[in-house]
Amino acid sequence: MTGVLTDGPASTRSPARFVAFGGAAAVLLTVVMVGSLDLHRLTTTAVGLRRTISEYALGPYRWVFDTAVVLLAAGSLAILAVLVRKGITRWASGGSLAFIAWSVGLTLVVVFPKHDWSVGPSMSGSIHRVASLVAFISLPIAALLLARPWLRDAVWGAHARRTFRFGLLSALSFTPILYAVLVNVLVGTSWWRVLPLGYIERLLVLVEVVSVLVVAVWAIAAAQPSYRRSNTSR
Repeated sequence: MTGVLTDGPASTRSPARFVAFGGAAAVLLTVVMVGSLDLHRLTTTAVGLRRTISEYALGPYRWVFDTAVVLLAAGSLAILAVLVRKGITRWASGGSLAFIAWSVGLTLVVVFPKHDWSVGPSMSGSIHRVASLVAFISLPIAALLLARPWLRDAVWGAHARRTFRFGLLSALSFTPILYAVLVNVLVGTSWWRVLPLGYIERLLVLVEVVSVLVVAVWAIAAAQPSYRRSNTSR
């Protein structure tokens, strides 16, 4: 149950490799765009990064935020498409479905902005919150499920183990938010007041984006022309 690498000559022009690199580039551009917004906030305001990333969608830089998140969603789907094309996973697998849920959640975050508390709660904000949770929870699950069948594989074992570790790290990064929600249920304190939500969210997003990039490296490796999928590939 493995793919093989061949030593024979092959063209370096691989459509799948182009798609994999494009997906990785889209994810990296997301980091640059959101990072530039954070840098601007740090240098021009006194609030620091205590507010959530989604707060940018309520201001003049909404187009930057929306574009960045759409790029992340599209880049993630491109990376997944390469993994499916090369037999690393199947569209109907649990890992692929979780990866798709991550991208769909990100897209809904753009379509439905968060609550604007200067106006009051809204249906859009409620959908935004659920979509965010779906995305944050789905990515660790996707990484773990994509990696698990390949952990001992001779060719892809190293990529799978890195993906698996970052899946675990992503899940661990989500636990402070779960703790805040639990405090809200048991004590009644608003969960966003239990911890510095903006900083915790950025840590979680950073870990999850790096996890996507780790998967992207796997897709790029699988898309190299010398790789040939065997008949027993997953």
